[in-house]
Amino acid sequence: MNGAQALAAHLGTGVTTVARAWEVRRRDGRRFGFTDHDLDLSFDGLVFRADTGMSAAAVQQGTGLSVDNTEAVGALSDASVTEADIAAGRFDGAEVTAWLVNWVDVAARKVLFRGSLGEITRSGGAFTAELRGLTEWLNRPVGRVYQAPCLAVLGDAACGVDTEAAAMWAEAVVTSVTAKGGLVLSGASGFAAQWFQRGRLTVLDGAAAGLWAVIKRDVLYEDGAREVDLWEPLRATVAVGDRVKLIVGCDKRFDTCRSKFDNVVNFQGFPDIPQEE
Repeated sequence: MNGAQALAAHLGTGVTTVARAWEVRRRDGRRFGFTDHDLDLSFDGLVFRADTGMSAAAVQQGTGLSVDNTEAVGALSDASVTEADIAAGRFDGAEVTAWLVNWVDVAARKVLFRGSLGEITRSGGAFTAELRGLTEWLNRPVGRVYQAPCLAVLGDAACGVDTEAAAMWAEAVVTSVTAKGGLVLSGASGFAAQWFQRGRLTVLDGAAAGLWAVIKRDVLYEDGAREVDLWEPLRATVAVGDRVKLIVGCDKRFDTCRSKFDNVVNFQGFPDIPQEE
């Protein structure tokens, strides 16, 4: 008898001991467990904590391709979900699985919902998170766009460039933060000016560890220092001494693909497509 069958048999007795449990798996791989039971539960190698005040509304489900949705409410706690982590975007798009589980025998359980976190709001020491079902992905437009710039993401399967090669990335240390939020770095002087422009900056340690942003401007100074500005500010503080990883940038032009990456064979744009005029 599998878990769902065991739960059905338990529910058929008429006297039940059931609770709900949720697993949240962030994009950085960290897992969080919550339950609306009054004691912690444990299964699948995860402890589902009862001290978070977590609760959820009923799941709205329908036939066809309509998106299943619900919401979850919980308390902000330093040991679980923190306001700083939500503000930094660490829970954006996290995977969510919800079970109905017999808390006397946790092997008797059934998945009620699987999806991802949508909009998260916070106030009064608590958070409210929208939960979106898997059919949300079917609402995304799919198809090929015919345009002159390359459609591939640098380093993906269509592009084929190895962004982990020695010439494609650098590790640097933040030496100062400008008044406008730019980062002055040391340790990445061996690369040409603008080499990382339109590339990616990932913070390796400190309060913003794991967060990343796209580089808007990359300036190399005569003394070897490097200043980068970001298209959007990181949603956590980057301090002097924090390490960052810089990944080479690409402006999606055919000439850049040829001269900078020697990768014309994988160019995913149409450089000779007629212009509007």
